[in-house]
Amino acid sequence: MQSGDTIAAIATAIVPDQGSIGVVRLSGPEALTIAKVLFDAPGNQTWESHRILYGYVRDPQTQTAIDEALLLLMLAPRSYTKEDVVEFQCHGGIISIQQVLQLCLKQGARLAQPGEFSLRAFLNGRLDLTQAESISELVSAQSPQAAAIALAGIQGKLAQPIRELRNTCLDILAEVEARIDFEDDLPPLDQDLIRQQLNDIYQQVTDILATADRGELLRTGLKVAIVGQPNVGKSSLLNAWSRSDRAIVTDLPGTTRDVVESQLVVGGIPIQVLDTAGIRETGDKVEKIGVERSRQAAQQADLVLLTLDAQLGWTEAEQIIYEQIKTRPLILVINKTDLGDPNRVNYPKEITQIVTTTAAQNRGIYDLETEILRQVNQQKITPKNLDFAINQRQAAILTEAQLALAQVQKTVREELPLDFWTIDLRIAIQALGDITGETVTESVLERIFSRFCIGK
Repeated sequence: MQSGDTIAAIATAIVPDQGSIGVVRLSGPEALTIAKVLFDAPGNQTWESHRILYGYVRDPQTQTAIDEALLLLMLAPRSYTKEDVVEFQCHGGIISIQQVLQLCLKQGARLAQPGEFSLRAFLNGRLDLTQAESISELVSAQSPQAAAIALAGIQGKLAQPIRELRNTCLDILAEVEARIDFEDDLPPLDQDLIRQQLNDIYQQVTDILATADRGELLRTGLKVAIVGQPNVGKSSLLNAWSRSDRAIVTDLPGTTRDVVESQLVVGGIPIQVLDTAGIRETGDKVEKIGVERSRQAAQQADLVLLTLDAQLGWTEAEQIIYEQIKTRPLILVINKTDLGDPNRVNYPKEITQIVTTTAAQNRGIYDLETEILRQVNQQKITPKNLDFAINQRQAAILTEAQLALAQVQKTVREELPLDFWTIDLRIAIQALGDITGETVTESVLERIFSRFCIGK
């Protein structure tokens, strides 16, 4: 990715007839010059940092007004990128916002690459790498808890302990190397203190690593598939749960022909609920495709809700479905309890998670959510009271640091020469620096920021 030139991009999502404003953002040495060429601010408005000007975006060739707009000025170093930044805040819609962007490009700006504004903020010392990644995670957050964790990352709550650990490792390395180079001039190394420091660092790294699964759950959520034979109330269950009419509900078996999705948040966890076609043998070609997709959805889901009719009980059809999904995490949902006694359902004894519902009357949904959260907590993936949570990249790097620290501890215990201590200490220091971006390579930066949206 280049730096030093002026970049431009549309910084807001553009949806026809739905967006009230659209923003074109520029950053770089020519941002203010380009703005003065394109923006006509009537009267005696002052062009100074952190002011908003009112006026018109005009084509400099024809002086034709493109849009009535506001211009926001944020001059270096008091801007997101620490460069001169200007934003044209235009009316929403595709045409005018695209015209404004094209005018900026004609004046010499370059179309920004994905994440390039945030990359410049990182390169210019405005953000560290954990803060930059947290910005991307905040944009894509699917629940208030995920947004709160991303905001904590932006505020530096992850970077601070990582930096402190790295500085402690650097202090230990300095002490060890000093004894290697000036052994006769310095007092003996306090090995008991070093052991305690290494143990503390190792434990803190382990504690931070423990947030990875919890953070991933809050970011990506659970995929839950509702499966069962036709007409047991799967679609009614989805509608009651999502409080909408996402799925068609009739008394006819085989109504759902494809997988219907709904996005929910339960206990702070985003949940993608899949209402699948009833699984049965059928000669209908369209329904057969839906049945096969149901089987695939069940195999790919994090949790399966095997739903049956309390009036019909556990039949051969449920047994066939169960044999196909019993290796998956599963909750048995006994539905239509207004028509049948759930206590008389003779299901396999190895099924221990059971919930009763009457979906048509919105009964049992709270119990279902409680059971889902209980299963999540049993897996020790508890999304409560997290100050921060590392992502997959950070977890992989922190695992390297953990392994290196374990090796240093082993080296100390075995009383190997001090030169051996420094090898793995350097690996741990490098890894910790890679998390915050203090030692990260250009290729890694490109890979990280390429996943950002354009304009961010």
